[in-house]
Amino acid sequence: MTGSHHWEIVCRVVDNYGDAGVALRLARQLLSEHGQRVTLWIDDPAPLARLATGFDPAADRSALDGIVVRRGPVGASDRVPGDVVIDAFGAGLPDAWVDAMARAPRPPVWIVLEYLTAEGWADDAHLRSSPEPRTGLQRTYWCPGFTSGTGGLLREAGLFARRDAFRGDPASRSAALAEVGVAVPARALVALLFCYPTPAIQALLDAWAEGDAPLLALVPRGVAVDALDRWTGGNVPHPGAPCARGSLTLASIPFVPQADFDRLLWACDFAVVRGEDSFVRAQWAAMPFAWHAYPQADGAHHAKAAAFLERYLEGAPRAAADAAARFTGALNRGDGPALAAAWPAFDRARPALAAHGRDWSDRLAGRPDLASGLVEFALARL
Repeated sequence: MTGSHHWEIVCRVVDNYGDAGVALRLARQLLSEHGQRVTLWIDDPAPLARLATGFDPAADRSALDGIVVRRGPVGASDRVPGDVVIDAFGAGLPDAWVDAMARAPRPPVWIVLEYLTAEGWADDAHLRSSPEPRTGLQRTYWCPGFTSGTGGLLREAGLFARRDAFRGDPASRSAALAEVGVAVPARALVALLFCYPTPAIQALLDAWAEGDAPLLALVPRGVAVDALDRWTGGNVPHPGAPCARGSLTLASIPFVPQADFDRLLWACDFAVVRGEDSFVRAQWAAMPFAWHAYPQADGAHHAKAAAFLERYLEGAPRAAADAAARFTGALNRGDGPALAAAWPAFDRARPALAAHGRDWSDRLAGRPDLASGLVEFALARL
């Protein structure tokens, strides 16, 4: 069945900007490119206020770029469910929702959207179905990923053309950085530092400060606060008031809306990114980057990072691949001395990693994007 249908996306926030960012980006693409009606249910709307301009997180119901945003999930068993219900990241749906879905004349298509991983199990789990124990309703698991056997990645139409046009215009970089209140020192390398809290960052800042080349590090406000506080002796930079030591200039920047994040990445020479949404955007940016996986108490994030590096670095020049693996591994282990020691080789490898990143993004773009795949799957079942 073709046409516009009502999609409900249910998101429970664990990793503030990763979870909310993926859910919001998916909702936007379903609406803007596929003409679907979308309600985004989110238990903590606060992150959306930093991802979208003018959004009021205090309201129980509001609108965001045509998307209905509601605090929840809430609702009685007599509610009318959407045509498609996406349980983002498998947090589970309330029993009352499931009961309403089971009683609907046409039960909705129920999709469990998993976290992104490069691990091999994603190929096996993608599109598998299982019955909900109480009602027998079928849930289908959608696994984002990097192979033809998975559900793809979020990628908007025309993204690469916008990226290449930006990089082809010499004025674009300075304009994008001026929007966040930053002027680039002469001949400085520009880095985005968007990581989870880790004391290892202090050693990396030391390495940058002691390096031969000037480096401007952009740190979104609220990121790596403890490490910055210790490294600066309490003189943490504020927007418009950078902090300099040696070759390093630290600049605090506002948390940019999601719609502007790509331009910020394109203006940088390399980036440390985290979670899921910024991780994927760095790959579409075709730039050197290091991924800080969401830390888990059982250490599962180490396997996730290693699995990604194994796929991503296949075909990269050996020296560049080794440099990226050492730098990213040290970051995810929280090993400050190893992270600092790995920086010079990573820096030398940046041109090779940029070329490899371009090849990687082109290969991934040869597969259907995640939103298009979801729409094709769901509409075939309505």
